[in-house]
Amino acid sequence: MRNSAVQVNMKEKEIKTPRAKGGVRKMASCIGEYKAASVWTAVLVAVEVLFEVFIPLIMAQIVDVGMDDTASVFPFILKFGSLNIPVFEMTNRTAFIATCGALMVAMAFISLLCGALSAKLAATASTGFAGNLRKKLFYKVENFSFKNLDRFNTANLVTRLTTDVTNMQNSYMMIIRIFVRSPFMLILSLVMSVTISPKLSIIFAVVLPLLLIGLAVGTKVVFPRFEKMLNKYDDMNESTQENLIGIRAVKAYVREDNEIKKFKKVSETVQKLQFSAEKIIVIVFPFMQILVYACIICIILFGGRDIIESGNIAANGMTVGDLTAFLNYVMQILMSLIMVAMVFMTIVMSRASVDRIVEVLDEKIDIEDGENATDAVPADGSIDFDNVDFSYKNDSSVLNLENIDLHIASGETIGIIGGTGSAKTTLVQLIPRLYDVFDGSVKVGGVDVRDYKIDSLRSAIGVVLQKNVLFSGTIKQNLLWGNPDATDEEMYHAAQAAQAHDFVMSFPKGYETDLGQGGVNVSGGQKQRLCIARALLKHPKIMILDDSTSAVDTATDASIRAGLKKEFGDTTVIIIAQRISSVEDADRIIVMNDGKIDAIGTHEELLETNDIYRDVYQSQQKGSADDGEVNANA
Repeated sequence: MRNSAVQVNMKEKEIKTPRAKGGVRKMASCIGEYKAASVWTAVLVAVEVLFEVFIPLIMAQIVDVGMDDTASVFPFILKFGSLNIPVFEMTNRTAFIATCGALMVAMAFISLLCGALSAKLAATASTGFAGNLRKKLFYKVENFSFKNLDRFNTANLVTRLTTDVTNMQNSYMMIIRIFVRSPFMLILSLVMSVTISPKLSIIFAVVLPLLLIGLAVGTKVVFPRFEKMLNKYDDMNESTQENLIGIRAVKAYVREDNEIKKFKKVSETVQKLQFSAEKIIVIVFPFMQILVYACIICIILFGGRDIIESGNIAANGMTVGDLTAFLNYVMQILMSLIMVAMVFMTIVMSRASVDRIVEVLDEKIDIEDGENATDAVPADGSIDFDNVDFSYKNDSSVLNLENIDLHIASGETIGIIGGTGSAKTTLVQLIPRLYDVFDGSVKVGGVDVRDYKIDSLRSAIGVVLQKNVLFSGTIKQNLLWGNPDATDEEMYHAAQAAQAHDFVMSFPKGYETDLGQGGVNVSGGQKQRLCIARALLKHPKIMILDDSTSAVDTATDASIRAGLKKEFGDTTVIIIAQRISSVEDADRIIVMNDGKIDAIGTHEELLETNDIYRDVYQSQQKGSADDGEVNANA
């Protein structure tokens, strides 16, 4: 029942994802301590561009002096249209050219130095920005409730934390460098071009609108294609993750070829979508280059014709040096436009990433500490369900738990039995407030769970969920998750109660044995016992075992229950199980059916009064008898 509700939620999400709001502001908040590096990057880029723009003016002086054989005095003049500013003059042509050349080298060196420093600072700022953004995303996900996690699958979150954040990092680096450099270069070069020849600058009035139109059309078409591509990245990551987690099952069933085909299919889809998006860029850039070369041809045709026909170094107020400088500025202008187009394309791609990142950051965490929540731990392990209704969809017409009225005394052992989808797990997940009730209340130690601080409540509850999770590291490191301050004696005690100590000590390194990722080098039953020991290290007032002994034999199962009773007798224990033998010694047994409590009683009482319990018991007894007969015949 829970899975179907989750699937409905995911389908609703896939139908329509609202456009993220305030994305730029949220991204800017992650710059943090790297603001200074970002500002200095922009300043150094501006200085770099300033010196680059002045180099063609000096080169124009060298060209004019080199071609004028009649002059005896060689003045260095900065020309701004009709305004001529004399800087210095020399009588030796060679010395003049050498001085101008040295000045060009000095400017080029300063420009290069500023460029190198700005690149270093940009790398520092962009990686720092990405680090802050990734931390912010990760901290947000860590605070998600189970309901929040139901909306985003693991692969989806991994893509947002990796690919999308990397897109943002690249975009931020381009913004603080290229997006400063290109417009500044464009403006300065335009100003210099107009001052050299207002007449020839008219060419830009024709070319620039065409370039801007091409850029706007490309941006409009590319964005939705990149958005689709990133969504398919989620599918590819999901396929990869699923395969790696289940690689043993894949090999056991000889399904390698099928998995390869499945991955190839989703990979080819990503490739096609990426090509679909980037082919627009492939079209736009040649179009812009054609315009660049068309400009150069027109300038040479109209600007150089008079000079060439007159046979003089100057014609109509324009020298050969001026024409050379003008051509340099044209190249700077048009290359700046191409770089601006490239930045825009990157920003377009990152815009889809911004929406996906902000969607996670804007996700409302539905389980948080209340304003008046107490940080006191529950006084005891008593549990009260008062007329509880629960729905994964928050819809009264689709209830997963209905009218649950249940009272458990502190120290009591409760068994829960029910068919698949009867909401056994859903029931116990309300106790540590992994989900909130839709109606009614759940109390622990006589206090509504919503009135505790989440950390205080959960510190008093040990939970071993259906899926046993161990992390890379040693056995000791995994057990200390339950209590980082536990002594070795406490760890041994918990492991002994969980029937884990003996097999741990059989390993050459004992508790220092490295488990590998996910505990790959221990069996399913050993993994379950380690998870139980980890939960016991918390010294919980309430212990929830959600089908946590399914992979151990009945003798070990009985020993675990006996150990819990002996060593942790004052702890309230709730055991969800499929086997009657796992719960028959419980103080009371709850029979769940379709989200409701069908019956409560002892093993003997339920055998007499409850059809569901009796049927399960008889089917399991028959199975045991059949197994015994087969073994006897063997």
